[in-house]
Amino acid sequence: MRHTFFLLLLLVVRHAAAQDTLPDHGPRIAFDHVVHPFGVIPEGGDGQCTFTFTNTGDEPLVITSCQSSCGCVVPSWDKDPVAPGGMGRVRVRYDTKRVGPFTKSVTVRSSAVDLPVVVLTIKGEVKPRPLEAVGAEGR
Repeated sequence: MRHTFFLLLLLVVRHAAAQDTLPDHGPRIAFDHVVHPFGVIPEGGDGQCTFTFTNTGDEPLVITSCQSSCGCVVPSWDKDPVAPGGMGRVRVRYDTKRVGPFTKSVTVRSSAVDLPVVVLTIKGEVKPRPLEAVGAEGR
């Protein structure tokens, strides 16, 4: 029982100390969502989505890089600083020529003091195109 109490106390103290290490000022980032469920996409279909974020801090926010988990995912992002209260976007394009289920990620690095690294995830399934019916001339 004493061991559990001390372990709990240690966790509370560590959590409080971690909260104290965040600066009072600076850019902060808040995404509207971090997972985009595509559902089922036809082969060659639209594999694009947008993640929107807000700078909830009091200094300009800069996205410094976005790195995808593989070559089938291409991220792009707003390069200009986002003012406090302003919004920005990270756009993600998935290559829907690859048939089957997928779960891919984009690692976003920024000047945010609260979350300098955020992982965005896309997931879904690409279904193959139906085979074309044999023409009447083949009969």
